[in-house]
Amino acid sequence: MVKFNRFTLSNGLRVIVHEDHTTPMAVLNILYDVGARDEDPDQTGFAHLFEHLMFGGSINIPDYDQPLQRVGGENNAFTSNDLTNYYITLPSANIETAFWLESDRMLSLAFSKKSLEVQRNVVIEEFKQRYLNQPYGDVWLRLRPMIYKKHPYQWATIGKEIKHIEDAKIEDVKAFFKKHYNPQNAIMVVGGDVKTEDVKLLAEKWFGPIPAGQKYHRNLPQEPEQHDERRETVTAKVPLNDVYIAFQMGARLDESYYAAELISDILSRGNSSRLYRTLVKEKQLFSEVHAYMTGSLDKGIFAFEGKPLENVSIETAEAAIWEELEKIKTKEVPADELTKVKNKIESTTIFSEMALLDKAMNLASFELLGDADLINHETEKFLSVTAGEIKELANQLFRKDNSTTLIYLAEKAV
Repeated sequence: MVKFNRFTLSNGLRVIVHEDHTTPMAVLNILYDVGARDEDPDQTGFAHLFEHLMFGGSINIPDYDQPLQRVGGENNAFTSNDLTNYYITLPSANIETAFWLESDRMLSLAFSKKSLEVQRNVVIEEFKQRYLNQPYGDVWLRLRPMIYKKHPYQWATIGKEIKHIEDAKIEDVKAFFKKHYNPQNAIMVVGGDVKTEDVKLLAEKWFGPIPAGQKYHRNLPQEPEQHDERRETVTAKVPLNDVYIAFQMGARLDESYYAAELISDILSRGNSSRLYRTLVKEKQLFSEVHAYMTGSLDKGIFAFEGKPLENVSIETAEAAIWEELEKIKTKEVPADELTKVKNKIESTTIFSEMALLDKAMNLASFELLGDADLINHETEKFLSVTAGEIKELANQLFRKDNSTTLIYLAEKAV
């Protein structure tokens, strides 16, 4: 059970406080309700570019890291298709430094042409290194537009193409900031050795004066159901052939989410999971094979990926994955197997409630989903899933006409 208090400032900033006096540390986590899905299709990669720009200094604090290092703090951030998250951990005695730093960049990020140039080059380099020049690096740049025809999930957080980052102008960047990075589009979680009354005072002092900004109303085109099999084969400089099979699945708040998570664990969590046991160990068809899902706030992806051994044809590999899917569609998962994956999920949840930063991030994420208290009801939702519901969902998801297959063929040396 994660206990917390919450209040909202007059400018709309939601604040959640989790008091944990067993540690001398504190964490300040700010989640902005903006991700790659909120970008203009002709100006993608902005949310991720922003994650970098936010460390380029604000008007009163030209060097973000220096004051933090002086008080023993660390910081980082990440961007997804759904949200952007910034966090600071530091000794709780120095918590005010975190308030001062985060409030200054929410109020007045320094938009210098120099900072934009520096961060633009960093992002372009990242695009090349991680997505274009790495084996299988472009897989999601290829798969997303095959799976999504309408919804802006059709591009990855890095963006559709380097040109969008190269062409980003300072006025476009400022407009994006003004639209999304304001108090009423943010959730702040403060956790650790802190008192709610003190956090209230600090929040009022540092964030209270920031103007609320315009409320952003999301109105995204929704993805229609898929009823056609989609395929693409590419030959690339990769060490091994690789098979990706992806299926459209429900959104994070759909009831089916919990059954889908259990299916991915039954198939692919650990060495006793079905795919590893059957396809890697027994049949020796793959060097590795995985199942995972995106857990997106809108309609998500349930994906399989496997690297067949060199003597195994793509057709054999693909057929073997489908055979495992047929099993979960036709036979109910035995009670002991289901209990085992439920126990694993329960222990993972308990473990994630021990780490202060994980707790803060989870509270922010659940508040974004509608209520931070959902954190305390996740386990029971997993535990209540039945074998019948798993079989039913497997039949809904794992259909040929809901599949998108991407095959990588390794270029053969001549």
